[in-house]
Amino acid sequence: MDRITAMNAFVRVVEAGTFTKAADTLNVPNATVTRLIQNLEEDLKVRLLHRTTRRVTVTPEGATYYERVVRLLAELSDIESSASQSMAKPSGKVKIETAPNLAAMVLIPALQTFYHEYPDVDIEMGSSNRHADLVGEGIDCVIRA
Repeated sequence: MDRITAMNAFVRVVEAGTFTKAADTLNVPNATVTRLIQNLEEDLKVRLLHRTTRRVTVTPEGATYYERVVRLLAELSDIESSASQSMAKPSGKVKIETAPNLAAMVLIPALQTFYHEYPDVDIEMGSSNRHADLVGEGIDCVIRA
């Protein structure tokens, strides 16, 4: 069982008040939500919800679990959002080593355009004909012609 999916289903049931409404908001069959909650309760070895034919109520253990799961799911959402944003906008330092003629003729003229496109990327460029120690000097990229 996907624990996060089950936690999300549990939160939806508590907030919607019924399995049917929760299933509708999740766009899954009612039986799927029922099965997720049953499996979650079995795994946790605790009853989270009291069910009758007319209503669903949260047990004291379910209320405690609900409060913590809501915070956990919000944190997970923030983590995913942060990861997506960091991938959408490159940032950080890039250390490049290149030959002097390549730097002068190609790379340096292109820097203004690059910095305009990626303002949060800092380029540290070394220019020499020596063979650099990539790992020892922390060089990310070597460009040779």
